[in-house]
Amino acid sequence: MAVSSLVQSISYAQIAAPLVVAGGAVAVLVAELFLAPRFKRLVSWLSLAVLAGAAAPDLALWPGRTRGTFCMPPTAIGMYSLGVGGPKTMPGTCSYAADRFTLIFQFIALAGAFVVVLMSASSMKRDRIPTGEYHFLLLSSVAGVLVLAGSRDLISLTIALETVSLPAFALVGLKRWSGRSSEAALKFFLISVAATAVMLFGISLVYGATGNVHFGPVALHLDGLRTGPVRHLAYLGVGLTLVGFAFKVSAVPFHFWTPDTYAGAPVPVAAYLSVVSKAAGFAGLILLTGTAFSPLLNKTGPLLAVLAALTMSVGNLVALRQTDAVRLLAWSTVGQAGYILVPLAAHDPASYAKHINASIAYLIMYAAMNLGAFAVVHSVRDTSLDAYRGLAKTRPLASAALAFFLLCLAGLPPGVMGLFAKVAVFGAAAGSHLVWLAVVMAVNVVIALYYYLSWTARLFAAPGEATASAGRSPATLRFAIGLTVLVSVVFSVWPQPALGAF
Repeated sequence: MAVSSLVQSISYAQIAAPLVVAGGAVAVLVAELFLAPRFKRLVSWLSLAVLAGAAAPDLALWPGRTRGTFCMPPTAIGMYSLGVGGPKTMPGTCSYAADRFTLIFQFIALAGAFVVVLMSASSMKRDRIPTGEYHFLLLSSVAGVLVLAGSRDLISLTIALETVSLPAFALVGLKRWSGRSSEAALKFFLISVAATAVMLFGISLVYGATGNVHFGPVALHLDGLRTGPVRHLAYLGVGLTLVGFAFKVSAVPFHFWTPDTYAGAPVPVAAYLSVVSKAAGFAGLILLTGTAFSPLLNKTGPLLAVLAALTMSVGNLVALRQTDAVRLLAWSTVGQAGYILVPLAAHDPASYAKHINASIAYLIMYAAMNLGAFAVVHSVRDTSLDAYRGLAKTRPLASAALAFFLLCLAGLPPGVMGLFAKVAVFGAAAGSHLVWLAVVMAVNVVIALYYYLSWTARLFAAPGEATASAGRSPATLRFAIGLTVLVSVVFSVWPQPALGAF
C-alpha cells in the first residue's frame, strides 16, 4: 500500500501535444537521412504536419478545464502546518496541468512555429542550413515551450526552460560559414548560462525556505513566512528565480544578447526567438508570480514595474538609432516586452487574473504582427533600412504588408489591433493604481511612433540606389505573410478572441 500510494497518475491525453512534437522531432531527423537531396524540402512539410497534428489534442481539451497529471497522491502529500491556524492540506501538487492557460500558450507556440517553418522552407538551401538538423532543433525547442506552459513545479519548469534554450543556441549558429552567426550563438549561450545559474541558485533558496517544489505548497509556505531569516532567504530566492525568465523575455538589464543574436541568426530563427521563445519566458513569469510566488505580489509587483519601465524605455530609445531592419526589430521586441510586463506589475491578488489577461491578449496580437514583420524582412533579403526606400515601387504587396505590420506595432489605424492591445495594458496599469507606469508607457508609445513611422515612410519614398530589386518570393513565404496579415486584420476587426482569451 505504501508503494502504490507513491505512484503518480499519468494522463497521456493531457501531454499528447508535447509528445507529438517531441516524437515528430525525432521522425524529422531520421526521415531526412533517407531522403534524396532533391526531396529534402519534404522535411519542411513533415514539420508542418507535426505542428498541425500537435494542435489537435489541444483542441480536444479546449476550453481548458483544470486538469492535472503527474500528481502526487494525497497519502503521499499528507498534511502540514504553517504554525498559523492549524494544519492545512497542500493543494496544487500536480507537475503538469492542461488548463486554459496552458492551452493558450501552446496554441501561440504551435502557430508561431508553423509560420516560422513556412518562412524558412525556401531558404534552407540558399543559407546552406542543414535541413534535418534545423527542423529537429526547432521542434525540440517547441516541445520545451509546450511543456513549460503546463509545468506546475519548479523542477519541471527549469527543465522545460532549458529544453527551449539549448536547441535555440544551435539554431542561431546554424549558418556555420558565417562568423557573425557563430558570434551571436556564443553570446546567446554565455549570457543564458549565467542567467540559468542565477535562476537555479534562486530555486535552491526557495526550496530551502519552503521544502517544496510544487507551486501550490510553495505558495502556502511563503504565505506562512511572517518573520525570521527564512523569510529573507525566500525573498532572495524569489528574486533570483525571476532573473532566468527576465533574460528569456529580454527585460532590461538582461537584454544584452538580443540585438546581436537576432542580427546574427537566420531571420526565421530571429522571428522564432522574438515570439515563441519570448512567449515561453512570459508563461514562466506569469506562472511564478501568479501561483508559486503569489503571496509576494507586493514584493514582485514593484520589481516588475521597474523592469517594465526600464525595458520599454531602453528598447525604444536605442531603436531610434538603428539602421538595420533586424536590429531595429530586435530593439522593438525589447520595447514591446516592456509593455507586456506592465500588467504583471500589479500587486492586488484579487484582480491579478484580470491583469494577466491583458498581458496574454497583448502577447497573442504581438505574435501575429511581429512574425509578419520578420516574414516581410526575410522576403526582401536585405536588412539595411536603405534597401526599403521606395520599396513600394518594386514590391507593392510586400510593402503594403510591412507598412500594415509596422502600424500595428505602433498602434495606429488601420492596424488597430496594436491599439486594442495597448489600451488593455493601459487599463491594467490604471486598475493597479500604477499611474506613473502608465505615464512612462504613454511616453514610450510616442517615442516608438518615430521609428515605426520613419520605416513606413521609407517604403513610399522615392527609390534610392540601395533599394531592393523586384522579385517574387517563394510560395511558402508568401503564404506565411498572407497568413499573418489575415490574422492581424481579423484581430483588428474582431479583437475579442484575444482580449478575452484568459
